[in-house]
Amino acid sequence: MKAFRVTLATCAAALLLGPLSPTAQAGEATPMAENPAVEARLIAISEELRCLVCQNESLAGSRAELAEDLRREVRKLIQDGKTDPEIKDYLVARYGDFVLYRPPVKPTTWLLWFGPFGLMAGAVIGLILYLRRRATRVEPARLSAADRASAEALLADTPPRPKDPA
Repeated sequence: MKAFRVTLATCAAALLLGPLSPTAQAGEATPMAENPAVEARLIAISEELRCLVCQNESLAGSRAELAEDLRREVRKLIQDGKTDPEIKDYLVARYGDFVLYRPPVKPTTWLLWFGPFGLMAGAVIGLILYLRRRATRVEPARLSAADRASAEALLADTPPRPKDPA
């Protein structure tokens, strides 16, 4: 009777926790091209493209739905006989230079390419100006005659002279 209860509890736990297992939540596998050469070319092209949803992942590594759609579109363009530059030009025409991981250097992308260097130069110039202004504002402390005598006595290891009660 005890073994039956354990078996019943195990079955109930499996039924309740089964949908939470990782294998139960696995999605469908991404479709592979019939031709391995097409798939290799797809991977090579999609490694050079940015996922428009994730923005920090390549199109090849992204799991977003839009990335899957774009990979499907690239796969179709490859099968239609388009060259790699034609595929990239098609995607740039549709989504802009942002879709490329290495956008071309042209006037519209100068800020992207040279902006970080400009910010760094501005920060260095600002720091230099701040330090120069700060150095001119700091004046040496003025010591009174009594403070100076006390400091000299401390340095000379002699006790300070008592003040005259005048």
